[in-house]
Amino acid sequence: MPNYDDLFTSQPAQQEETPFDKDAWAAKKQAERESVYAMIDDHVHDMSVDGGVFQGYLDVQARFDLYSVSNAILIAAQCPEATKLADFDSWKASGVYVKRGQDAITILEPGREYKKDDGSRGVSYNVKKVFDISQTRANQRPAPAVARDERLLLRALINDPVCQYVVSSDLPENINVRYEPERKILFVRPGLDAPTLFRGLAQELARAHMDREGIDCESPDFVAYSVSYMLCKRNGVSVEGFSFDRLPESYAMMDAKALRAEVGIMRDVAGTITTNMNREFAAYEKYIKNRDGGAR
Repeated sequence: MPNYDDLFTSQPAQQEETPFDKDAWAAKKQAERESVYAMIDDHVHDMSVDGGVFQGYLDVQARFDLYSVSNAILIAAQCPEATKLADFDSWKASGVYVKRGQDAITILEPGREYKKDDGSRGVSYNVKKVFDISQTRANQRPAPAVARDERLLLRALINDPVCQYVVSSDLPENINVRYEPERKILFVRPGLDAPTLFRGLAQELARAHMDREGIDCESPDFVAYSVSYMLCKRNGVSVEGFSFDRLPESYAMMDAKALRAEVGIMRDVAGTITTNMNREFAAYEKYIKNRDGGAR
């Protein structure tokens, strides 16, 4: 009769399970966060002295308008051409697989709230690993170009009555659009083509929004210029003529926190104008849908 006793005596000895070390885990997570914060500070320094790097950040923030300044900086530092991000599991859940050997893009996601020593509330951040669609096996299709009617685009841009609009031929030479904070009037030269008008309006509307909200910043002119650039990028308006070769000299003297606050103003003002524009786009699309539905 066959003997099977050896099946029970030849099993490998079970290794004793290592207990979870909470302190080691916390130290590892803290080290990861510190590394990410250092990456942000390093890239912000580069942004302060290199116009090309600064413009690269604006390009990322224009595409990822809902991302925080810190995460837009992290994306610009690691994968400036990124267009669509998700973590490994999210890509897999949608039937898309990350290519072997791809380096993850590190960003931050908010964690739990906590109480600070002064009694105020803060939010802790966790390191998150994501991948751009270019790092996956997804069939990449070019993003559809923004092709809105020029009149609709301009109407959406000025739909928030942040100031009064006046068409005037008395503007100084080479000035097409100018906001005067004392009178809360935005003057527009007549006869401008749509791209020129959009660029000028976006820049001066940024000034009007900062004026209305009482926002102070290091370089209001450059902030408004950068807002106009991002709005053009988001809405398919030509950015020909924009140049970031010369940054404000004061930026090179600012610490990372101060410059993050400055670009945060750019993000927030552009975001406010974008929200107002989207409201007009949605109303127009609803009108078209109702009109076409009623025509049947």
